[in-house]
Amino acid sequence: MSEQDILAQVKEQKNTITKMRFAHAVNQLDRPSMMKNTRKEIARMLTELNSRNKA
Repeated sequence: MSEQDILAQVKEQKNTITKMRFAHAVNQLDRPSMMKNTRKEIARMLTELNSRNKA
């Protein structure tokens, strides 16, 4: 994946987690663990970007 693709996915995942937070505030989510998994996915993608920039 290119850096542009990763950045686009990070942006998409951040939008997703924002929507999950609002949904969780209004009513209970079906799978609250998805918020945790989404945060971890964002961290993985950002880690990959940082390692590419340092190399």
